[in-house]
Amino acid sequence: MFTRETVTGIRATFVFWLLTALIYPAFMLIIGQTIFPYQANGSLIKNDQDQVIGSTLIGQNFTSDRYFTSRPSAVNYAEGDDYKKTGVSGASNLAPSNPDLIKRIQETTATLKQKGIQPTADLVYSSGSGLDPHISIESAQAQIERVAQARGISPQQVTELIQKNTDQKFLSLFGEPGVNVLKLNIALDQLPR
Repeated sequence: MFTRETVTGIRATFVFWLLTALIYPAFMLIIGQTIFPYQANGSLIKNDQDQVIGSTLIGQNFTSDRYFTSRPSAVNYAEGDDYKKTGVSGASNLAPSNPDLIKRIQETTATLKQKGIQPTADLVYSSGSGLDPHISIESAQAQIERVAQARGISPQQVTELIQKNTDQKFLSLFGEPGVNVLKLNIALDQLPR
């Protein structure tokens, strides 16, 4: 009796392992690569030389006045002023009362004001994951004058690019519209000079 139950248990474990560890992942891989290859491979953006310059899913740090500033991250991104240098991203576990978090928020707010940007929540606080590549429309609009002046273009051109790079609510129901900072900054670099 005990031996038969043990064999049955081992068989059931093997069958479920086969289903969940091999068959299901292989099926998902095939579906992802055939139907959704762009999304399944990280939604990577490539330049004209076919080099990966970023992902539409992960935020990057931009420090030059020629680019829109993105949300802060708890992890330092790769150094540099453009999207061609990517880095890692992540979140912190700092409590709202933590002096390190308060100091970072004060420094970020002061830097934004120094650049002439009205601080908004998403330009001061990182997202829960620290990965969010979007800023609110309000945060993008707060940077129009600075970017237009740094690039020598009209604010209207920048406003049009913001509208073109705004992602709407998912299924018109979930979330809020947001501006993908990487796509917006790439669009700025593609403007005729």
